[in-house]
Amino acid sequence: MVDKNMSDFTECWFAMGVLVLMVVPTNAFLVDLTLVEDAVAKGAVCLDGSPPGYHFSKGFGSGVNNWLVHFEGGSWCNNITTCSARTKTRLGSSKYMSKQVQFSGLLGNSKTNNPDFYNWNRVKVRYCDGASFTGDVEAVNPVDKLYFRGQRVFKAVIDDLMAKGMINAQQALISGCSAGGLTSILHCDNFRALMPKTTKVKCLGDAGFFIDVKDVSGAYHIRSFYNEVATLQQSVKNLPSACTEKLGIQCFFPQYLLPYIQTPLFLLNAGYDSWQIKNIVAPGVADPHGLWHNCKLDIKKCSSSQLETMQGFRIEMLNALKVFQSSASGGMFINSCYAHCQSEMQETWLEDDSPRLNGLSIAEAVGNWYFGKAVVKETDCPYPCDSTCHNRVFTPKEY
Repeated sequence: MVDKNMSDFTECWFAMGVLVLMVVPTNAFLVDLTLVEDAVAKGAVCLDGSPPGYHFSKGFGSGVNNWLVHFEGGSWCNNITTCSARTKTRLGSSKYMSKQVQFSGLLGNSKTNNPDFYNWNRVKVRYCDGASFTGDVEAVNPVDKLYFRGQRVFKAVIDDLMAKGMINAQQALISGCSAGGLTSILHCDNFRALMPKTTKVKCLGDAGFFIDVKDVSGAYHIRSFYNEVATLQQSVKNLPSACTEKLGIQCFFPQYLLPYIQTPLFLLNAGYDSWQIKNIVAPGVADPHGLWHNCKLDIKKCSSSQLETMQGFRIEMLNALKVFQSSASGGMFINSCYAHCQSEMQETWLEDDSPRLNGLSIAEAVGNWYFGKAVVKETDCPYPCDSTCHNRVFTPKEY
């Protein structure tokens, strides 16, 4: 069955990407696309067989030997139909990737706007495999001609960056947003293993803490969807074995994988994650009459019963994070905003009016954690207590 919510979300990501590139804010800059052409010979390709790509801004000054590798988001595909549809977009083929993308937020090059990482080597890896870089299926069906090779793409990109100087990295941070945030969590220890032992390595998952909860109809919609994604692309063999030996395919959910991750990890997430509310809590299949339509567009339009459901979702997220609270090396910033991805945009990463918890901006919290300046385990009070939130308001087209 084609999941309309997920395919619509993919289309939304594509449209938003085009719009963003049309207008470049003054605090952002454009970075060219690099295609990893020699990855094709290794079978490390996008869904359509085209080479993977990334955008690379070289480090300078004291950051010349430090690396930040950020993975793009864009949902997933769970069957041949939805994966085939992605091959006609940037999320399944490098043929449709923009030649330039803007860097801002944690990828920015201004000391004022990004004080801890502004002069690092900053990389944005494009997402074109549909399974958060976990798939690896050797066979290619001659009819659909789909390549499920995300795991190979991950390795090929890292190898290419090694050749460009990352082999000499003193400090490194792998990060990502949404499905890319999930990538940074699932591949956290994998990235550590690929880097030199002398490199300080940590991981940041922004809006990647997708949780295993029931939707408003009482069904585990996201669990079924993830099962289809991971089964289609044979992802389990590429997830940490310490987890999969006990829990199998459940390890695609970060909450089940957390106890097995050994590399320091920072989780940045909105307690009322707008993508999860729209696609996990109240997906179209669970809300056939569209009772959640206005609420999902704007949290201020939610009824009291809908807000109660959303409060329950936040509690589920916090419960899933309890195991992480005791992590000595882990960091956390869980604010009570209706948002999704807060590290890529300058307005939420670091500005005078950006979101804050206990006076800390997201940029300050991540920096304090990465450099060991302080223990960062910040959890917000329930909505609507936080006046610093930049709550998303969607248009009907984004619904």
